[in-house]
Amino acid sequence: MTHATKAGLHPRNRFNGRYDFPQLIACAPALAAFVKPNAHGDDSIDYADPQAVKALNAALLRQAYGVAHWDIPPGALCPPIPGRSDYIHHLADLIGQRRGAEVRVLDIGTGANCIYPILGASEYGWSFVGAEVDAAACQWARKMVAKNPGVAGLIECRLQKSAQHCFHGIIQKGEHFDLTMCNPPFHASAAEAAAGTQRKLRNLGGKSTGLNFGGKANELWCEGGELGFIRRMIAESVEFAPQCGWFTTLVSRSEHLGPLEKALRKVKAAEVRKIDMAQGQKKSRALAWRF
Repeated sequence: MTHATKAGLHPRNRFNGRYDFPQLIACAPALAAFVKPNAHGDDSIDYADPQAVKALNAALLRQAYGVAHWDIPPGALCPPIPGRSDYIHHLADLIGQRRGAEVRVLDIGTGANCIYPILGASEYGWSFVGAEVDAAACQWARKMVAKNPGVAGLIECRLQKSAQHCFHGIIQKGEHFDLTMCNPPFHASAAEAAAGTQRKLRNLGGKSTGLNFGGKANELWCEGGELGFIRRMIAESVEFAPQCGWFTTLVSRSEHLGPLEKALRKVKAAEVRKIDMAQGQKKSRALAWRF
């Protein structure tokens, strides 16, 4: 059975897109260098500037969650914090708002930013395994987590040795996860990713040739793109159904929902939910299923 939720900012999201920059600067003084009046005379940053976005993220995490150390290596994906927070809150709804370290979550493709484990551990006290195929990104995430005592004991980063697998090589015998989550690569090739970068820059009014949110090859594109990646995840989830409660993933393109729901019917998922999310003009969605 398929359920859908109403789109909109999750009521428990700490961020509403209107930031108190004086307060943020008080928490993270480095942000001050990037804050300037926008066309309406309000304090803002240039969202096409990757350094400004990173500084804003660090300030938001420090102010809202007490995360004192957050950073990413040059060129790595720099995620918008409010949208990532929304996904976490919707996952909490799936498991009845349970809190505490007994709730175990697997994040597929955690990245150097390790943002979902940091948010979920900080907000709900969940324990996380972050799986990452890039060895350097995995090592960076481990070091960053270790610098934040409030979440360090709740987050483990594991290296995925095969780009073709989501759960094999990560979920160990006897382990159980209440939730799995994923923000899959959007694109099917480097050229497609570059075109997406240019579209995003035009929407932001940016003049740079770099992507404001960054992103390396395995973060932005993979064989078969988003649709191929999630289809592989669905097929693999059947084998790990006894060890997982809800499987979930973000789905960036609405036209992919039909083929993915068809794939879930084929593997006889007992329940499927489509979760619509929106912040301002940006719309996104997550797909959740269980057996």
